[in-house]
Parts: sequence; structure tokens; C-alpha cells
Amino acid sequence: MLSFCRRLRIKGSHARLPGTQVLKARCYASAGSRPGFDWEDPLLTKDLLTEEELAISETAERYCQEHILPRVLQAYRNEHYDPKILEEMGDLGLLGATIDGFGCAGVSTVAGGLITRAVERVDSGYRSGMSVQSSLVMGGIYEFGTAEQKEKYLPSMAKGKLLGAFGLTEPNHGSDPGSMECIARRHPHKSGYYLLSGSKTWITNSPIADVLLVWAKLEQTGKIRGFLVERRDCPAGTLETPAIKNKTGLRASITGMIHLDDCPVPEANMFPDVEGLKGPFSCLNSARYGIAFGTMGALEDCIFHARAYALERKQFKGNPLAKYQLVQKKLADAATDVSYGILAAIQVGRLKDQGKATPEMISMIKRQNCDRALHNARALQEIFGGNAVSDEYGVGRHVANLFVTQTYEGQSDIHSLIIGRAITGVQAFA
Repeated sequence: MLSFCRRLRIKGSHARLPGTQVLKARCYASAGSRPGFDWEDPLLTKDLLTEEELAISETAERYCQEHILPRVLQAYRNEHYDPKILEEMGDLGLLGATIDGFGCAGVSTVAGGLITRAVERVDSGYRSGMSVQSSLVMGGIYEFGTAEQKEKYLPSMAKGKLLGAFGLTEPNHGSDPGSMECIARRHPHKSGYYLLSGSKTWITNSPIADVLLVWAKLEQTGKIRGFLVERRDCPAGTLETPAIKNKTGLRASITGMIHLDDCPVPEANMFPDVEGLKGPFSCLNSARYGIAFGTMGALEDCIFHARAYALERKQFKGNPLAKYQLVQKKLADAATDVSYGILAAIQVGRLKDQGKATPEMISMIKRQNCDRALHNARALQEIFGGNAVSDEYGVGRHVANLFVTQTYEGQSDIHSLIIGRAITGVQAFA
């Protein structure tokens, strides 16, 4: 395993915006000796982490707070994503961190979750870009790819030199990927090739991706298979990846479509064994775990800024807003939910590494943590009153982002049906 602390030597800070406080990266090494109630970690979840996990979390937070936080406001306003961020994350070993070998760190599932928590504490869009690279594409190649595919793609992807996108969702089939219309058929003239045709939408990283993991149905069997589409090898007119602009959330990440028109892909670029939805759903489960942990980082940031604002802002006879009961209740609710959410994520991460985690467990924490993060962020937004409209406070940005996290990779209601099916044994999807 890599030593994250030794790899990171960062100096510098970012300017304080008017009326806001700067969040400094927490130092976990010394926090354990502090007696009494810790409002930033009410249930002492840090005591459940190994020394390496604590070091990884601290390193990731320091990088995120000092290097990507200063960029996020302008990036969000302009819908601009800087791909160099993935290279920086690659230099620190943050990409594909749970993968063993191929230049990856090989850390625990919980450590991987702590990384997503640190990134999403800045912005869900940055976490989304990292999760697609790490969990969906790298994770898919690592789990289902051939030895040649792993050697070809993973080392460069771990460094952020080769960027990936994951093509599953289609314009007519969001929560119903089994009805996908994207087709792969044998090339009529070129042996050892398939022709892919169809469209995917709401695809993070697609406009900048070098390799696109596209799921398509084989024409002759109707089975869903995974294909690694390399942009540089696609003839003109066979692959287009236009950006989707004017989003109201995840504006700091880049989102697009994938249009395939008889795009030739070598059979060597197809995953050899996995068929059906097992492949994409396995990738999605890893990403959903990262989302469950990441949204807790976004909520933690909302708590930090709402608390600071409530202590500084004085209303009614010079009293700070923090003196009032409704404000304290909002903070108490949020702190409770974030603590429970982190505990649940740690438990499922441990079970995942032991081979005991089920997809329903991941659905449960993805659904609950996304729902509670959005609910509490909206409530904390109320503490800012009219100032919540100003994007310099960040809470409104988190609220817009958290709506998306509740929706993608399994909308909240869909996950409730997955859990309900496991409880009752009755299928409610059709």
C-alpha cells in the first residue's frame, strides 16, 4: 500500500470569501486525544479507522481544501471542468485507490470511501468525475477485463493520463437499463470487429474521455456486453460525445452524451465473460458506495458553514442566530444524520472487504445517505435566509448537487424497491 502522507507535500491557502469561513483540513492524528463532545465527529467514527485510513483521509482533505476548493466557485459558475484535476488526484494515488496493482494504491473500501467524502466536501461534481474514472471504468476493467485490457488501460488511468466514461443510461431508458436500445453487431466485412450503434445520455466525462466503457446488446443473442471504445481509433462520424450544458446541478463536472453510428470496436475490446446486467450493476454498486460516503462530506460542509454563519450572524437584540432553538434543531438533526450515515458506510465497507456485503446493503446506504444529505442541506440553507441565494456560501450549490446524487445511479425510490423486494421477495418493478 502507498503512504499517502509521504506523497503529499502541499503548502498554500485559499482566500476567504466575504461572510464565510475557510474550512481547514482536519488533523485526525491529534483529534483522538481531545476530551468531550466533538461536534465535527459526534460519535467518534474516527476511532473505527486504522492509522492508514486516518492518514489517507487527512491527506485527501488537505489536497481538496487547498487545491480544488479555490477553483470550485468559478468552475461551477462557468460549467468548467479542468481534467488536470484527475492528473493531480492520480499523482496522489487517489484514483482507483482500492484496486491492487497496476499503479493503484490497494487500500481498503473504507479508505476509498473516505477519499470520496473529502472530495465531495468540496463539490459533488468533482467526486462524480473521480468516481466515474475510479469505480465505474477502472473498477469495471479490473473486475471483468482481460489481462491485456488491464495492463493496457489501468496504469495510465491510475495516473489520470487516460480518462474514462461509463455509458449505460440511454435517452429512453434511465432506471430501466435492461431495455437498452444500443446494439452491437458483427462487422459484415471485417473479421474480429463489432459495430456499435445507439445513444447514451447523462454521461459524466464523456466529452473528454479517451476510453468509453459502453454497454450494448449483442444483436445475435440479445445479451448485454461491455465494450471499451477508444476515441482515437473511431473513424470520423462514428463517435460523437457532445456536452450537455445549462445544468442546474453538478456544474463543476462535465456531462455529455455518447452517439455511436456503426462505430467499429475490436472484439479484443469486449469484456470476455460477463453478460447481462451483472457487469454494469457490479460497477454501479462500487460507485454507489462512494456516493453514500461522499454525500456525507457534502453535508459536513453544510454543517460547518451553517454553524459558522449562525455564530457570526446577529439578529434580534444582538443575539447570534445560534442562540435560537430552531437553528439549533436544524444543526442537531444534520449532525445526527451525518454521524449515523458515516457509521453505516464504514460498516458496509468493512463487510464489502470481507465478502459479506450485499447489493441491498449498498442500496440502503446510498438511498438513506443521499436522502438525508439533501433533506438536511435544504434545512441548513434556511439558516442563511436571503443570503443562501448567494453562491459564495456554498450551501445552495451543495443542495443543487445533492438532488442529482439522490437521482443518479439509482434514484431513491428505485433503491426503495430493491430493498422492498429483498424484504418481501416480491418484484415491484413490473
